[in-house]
Amino acid sequence: MLLDFFYTLRSAKLPVSVKEYLTLLEALQKGVVGPMTPQPEDASEPTGYTIDDFYYLSRTTLVKDEKHYDKFDRAFAAYFKGVEMIADFTKDIPLAWLRKNLELNLSPEDKAKIEKMGWDELMETLKKRFEEQKERHEGGSKWIGTGGTSPFGANGYNPQGIRIGQDKGRNKSAVKVWDQRAYKDYDDTQELGTRNIKVALRRLRKFAREGHEDELDLDETISKTAANAGYLDIKMRPERHNNVKVLLLMDVGGTMDEHIARVEELFSATKTEFKHLEFYYFHNCVYDYMWKNNRRRFAEKFNTWDILRKYNKDYKLIFVGDATMSPYEILQPGGSVEYNNEEAGAEWLQRLTSTFPKFAWINPEPQGVWQYRQSISVIQQLMHNKMYPLTLKGLEEAMRQLTK
Repeated sequence: MLLDFFYTLRSAKLPVSVKEYLTLLEALQKGVVGPMTPQPEDASEPTGYTIDDFYYLSRTTLVKDEKHYDKFDRAFAAYFKGVEMIADFTKDIPLAWLRKNLELNLSPEDKAKIEKMGWDELMETLKKRFEEQKERHEGGSKWIGTGGTSPFGANGYNPQGIRIGQDKGRNKSAVKVWDQRAYKDYDDTQELGTRNIKVALRRLRKFAREGHEDELDLDETISKTAANAGYLDIKMRPERHNNVKVLLLMDVGGTMDEHIARVEELFSATKTEFKHLEFYYFHNCVYDYMWKNNRRRFAEKFNTWDILRKYNKDYKLIFVGDATMSPYEILQPGGSVEYNNEEAGAEWLQRLTSTFPKFAWINPEPQGVWQYRQSISVIQQLMHNKMYPLTLKGLEEAMRQLTK
């Protein structure tokens, strides 16, 4: 079983060696992970292991660079899918599973009857609920709880509410998320599924010779040698490089999790094609800070004002994001799902597009659904309709726009 697991990781292009695999087997044999309680002396092997125990042990022994964590997680999940479900039927049914099954199967008519609150009313009502509520609640339409139609809580239905204590979005309509979430960096080593993405990006090229003179200039060498009565006169010149400068801003986390593979392909191709590339992450909409490392995004913030001042206007600005969020996140101060931003996201988008005149927004969402997302329409207006789908045709159109 574990040998197949090893080959699965190798197939996922993780740099896992046989030595590391043997280290994992040795750790399992010596009981490095498992329950903290003493094992029976007559036990033939340690008992009480869980899939989580094996996950952390295998990741520790097999993965040596945190940039591969996301790739490892996906390979692990694909290989061990369903293992826990068949492991032990004598255990109690998880409470989390029961809670999620409390979700109401509302008809479209029922959902239409649920009134959408305005921003101010929503925040004021949440404040009152915190003051009044004294216990956990499931179902219903008023209290902070699970599986109901209240605008506050998790695993329920409300057209616009505040999500509290839920691992990910389901209806993509929460206006604020009351949790601290961890995002993962996009893997810039991801191999492309098709070389055509690189070809599309090459439309954005402006070559210049720069750097040390380490390339033979054959034509000039022949000319100078001929002029020198046949005595060899070697001439060197700097190599040609793509001189285009790109500032790449990428949405990460939340609904963008559905597009990780395609965005990683784009990110990998961009790093290959452009020598002068700077990138930052944001979540849903740009506000007063961005970051470069998702695991340290709260500790290593980059002030957006500093980014605006740091790079010259000759940088091509490319946003990558699905633009799928509550319109409050774009238009309302304090609208961020994670914190109370002093200025609306629209203000920051306008500052960025004013500072960098050449800009485009690449959207991985299928273009056919754009008309049904209010937030996408708002972003399109702010981008002066310079939004393009993450397709080969869309990339080519975006590159043409950036070269005008």
